[in-house]
Amino acid sequence: MISSLNLIAVPVLLCLLRHSEETCPSICFCTSDTVSCSSSGLTKIPKSLPSFPITLDVSHNQMSWLGPGSFSKLSRLENLWMAHNQISDLAYGAFQNASGLRYLDLSSNKLQRVEQHYFQGLWRLEELILFNNKIAQVEASALIGLSSLKKAYFSLNLITQFPFFSIQDRSHPFLTMLDLSSNRITNLPWQDVKALPGLVQRGLYLHNNSFICDCSMYSMFWHWDLREYDTLKDFTDEHTCNINGDPRASIRFLRHSRFFNNCTVERAVSLPVTVLLSRVLVSEGQNVHLDCQTSLSSTNLSFIWLSPSQGYITQSNIDNTLMSLFANGTLEIQAAKVNDSGLYVCTAVDIKEALNTTREINVTVLLPEEESFNTGYTTLLGCVVTMVLILIYLYLTPCRCSCCKQPVPLVIPIATYEPENSILSPSTQDQQKSNYNKHVAFLQPMLNEQGPEWAHDI
Repeated sequence: MISSLNLIAVPVLLCLLRHSEETCPSICFCTSDTVSCSSSGLTKIPKSLPSFPITLDVSHNQMSWLGPGSFSKLSRLENLWMAHNQISDLAYGAFQNASGLRYLDLSSNKLQRVEQHYFQGLWRLEELILFNNKIAQVEASALIGLSSLKKAYFSLNLITQFPFFSIQDRSHPFLTMLDLSSNRITNLPWQDVKALPGLVQRGLYLHNNSFICDCSMYSMFWHWDLREYDTLKDFTDEHTCNINGDPRASIRFLRHSRFFNNCTVERAVSLPVTVLLSRVLVSEGQNVHLDCQTSLSSTNLSFIWLSPSQGYITQSNIDNTLMSLFANGTLEIQAAKVNDSGLYVCTAVDIKEALNTTREINVTVLLPEEESFNTGYTTLLGCVVTMVLILIYLYLTPCRCSCCKQPVPLVIPIATYEPENSILSPSTQDQQKSNYNKHVAFLQPMLNEQGPEWAHDI
């Protein structure tokens, strides 16, 4: 009997203990999957936090650092808000057992560097927000292991150098935004920047820095501007550089490019990622030859074209009779159509030297001039005919004014045959006469011997 009571009591005690551990701290607000301890005067992460939250908000507090295992009990945690604290350092293992974290906001703190161990184990992290700190150094391996990272915000800091070489297609395949704006960067390793994945280059924010004006810098931004990246279009006036490094001699180089007239922007910044750009305008029906001239001098090259309509084109997989790929890399488009317009990219590969270069050609196929003229002429003729019909309707419709005399309708007397007498009675004639002069629905002019009058409805 005693043993059975013990078996019942143990689960009850475990449930009570678990319930006590899941109790929400008095300074926090807890819901089904969220715990908010914002603006509570915290100096460290509470130990009595429940284990169920997916989102934890401890922003606007007084925490100065994160100790090891600060979130070890929060195995379900995905979103962590720690903005507007005084955090200046993160201990080893600060995010131990928090590998499910996807969103981490450490903005508006006092971090002075980003060390290698800070974000170890956060392989699911998608957004890292570190803007408005005092970060002056980002260690080379600080972002290694963040293979799911999509957006990283480092703006409004004191950064002078950044480890671009650590960001590659394989290490960060999903990264589409890297914000390094409003820092103290004067020179960039343009070879490493040019080697960044295309999506990272498209989402790289570098405005409001202290760049020194030179041809390497201008060539990089010139290519991005030609591709109309939003990072440049949205902040055109915020991209400046200093002539000879003098902050007092600052120019907006995207608007005033005369300083760089002697720079050769068509040449490659570095191999193996040369990009030569050009534009081709042709009329519909013409044959188009797109060359793949690159800076590679080897005679043993292979060529791959990427077309907007056919996808990847090589000599082995081309099966379209309207396109031909020659041995020298030239792509022929026979009888070009409007839907053949777009950006064509040719990649020349030197397998022996392990080099490749890229050439981009923007093709625009126009309709023939005669057809365009006929279409415009037809549209103009239709407008003229419409105007003529409107004028006819306005000015050639029958006159309805009171001054226009209308002919009196001819009244033909109709005799009514009566069996008793074969003549029309005067009463019958008066009745018919009155019927002729009846007007209904509208007020119309009525003529009598004294001139036009307005007849009233009956």
